[in-house]
Amino acid sequence: MKLEALEVVPYSLRFREPYVTATGRLTSRELLLVRLRAGGLEGLGETAALSLRGGLSLTEIARELRELCEPALAEVELDPERIWAALARCRNRGAGAQALAAVDIALHDLAGKAADQPVWRLLGASEPSGILCNATLPIANPSGLREIALRWAEDGFRTFKLKVGTPGDVAQVAAVREALGPEAKIRLDANGAWDLELAAERLLALSRNTLELVEEPVAGLERMAALAERTRVRLAADESVSTPREARRAIELGACQIVTVKLAKVGGIAAALRLTEVISIYLSSALEGPVGIAAAAHLAQTLPRGGPAHGLATELLFSDRVGEGALLQGDLLRPTEEPGLGVSLDEGALAARRMD
Repeated sequence: MKLEALEVVPYSLRFREPYVTATGRLTSRELLLVRLRAGGLEGLGETAALSLRGGLSLTEIARELRELCEPALAEVELDPERIWAALARCRNRGAGAQALAAVDIALHDLAGKAADQPVWRLLGASEPSGILCNATLPIANPSGLREIALRWAEDGFRTFKLKVGTPGDVAQVAAVREALGPEAKIRLDANGAWDLELAAERLLALSRNTLELVEEPVAGLERMAALAERTRVRLAADESVSTPREARRAIELGACQIVTVKLAKVGGIAAALRLTEVISIYLSSALEGPVGIAAAAHLAQTLPRGGPAHGLATELLFSDRVGEGALLQGDLLRPTEEPGLGVSLDEGALAARRMD
């Protein structure tokens, strides 16, 4: 099938309350929706800028999609069974991971619709099941954080991810543990904000609250490997591992044995699957809307059960919605059985949140 159009739609979603991490504060999330039309069908893709972590801006990603990916896809027939070939053409023109993620997701959606099959079946899963998700808690004062945690618990969540990386870390984590009791799983995400000495000191104090794991406590695999020798807390990579080569390096150094994967970070579903050949993964969102979350929910159907909860319940952080995709019931997220990703957009809501 030939590419008929590739439309890039920038839009934003408002947070219910400010989303605060060690690297910044957001009141809204700016995203890019991609509509890829071919063969009379439309595939939806989505991506997010990781500019708070040094990545490209949303404007730069949009430019790559329009100036690099669209011409690359228009040059040849699109074969739904050879998604990797189309992605390679975009990559060879210089498209980065965030643009590739949007194209990858749209091509998977298109392939599912062309085959009249849900994406999870194309990826090899036999049937959809609910995948366990964690609650996501921003940095806040202890009393505010306790209130937020209890709201998530009332909604049925049993695993809680706390953003850390500020002087109040120990008090915040203690407040959440006290509020939730001993059965709840608590994981931390420092976004690489600690240096090695501070990380070792903080984890010694924080581990008294029984931690499941800590994501990216320090920046870089060498520092993480050094920290792994000084703590018993399980470490997971995030920003420092985006490719199979980096995953192999993490294992060789003894930095970690598991990585949290964001589709926008690694370049989409196909790239995430390549990582699973090297290292264990669980999925997190880059705070996307319904398309990005649905894509991750389909991919999660192919991963082993019993691992860490996935960070894919983040649509609950927003006061806006621009469509419906995977269904969240309590802390379980399930993709639909509709062809493709099964996402239906609310065109009116999308138009109201559009930024161009």
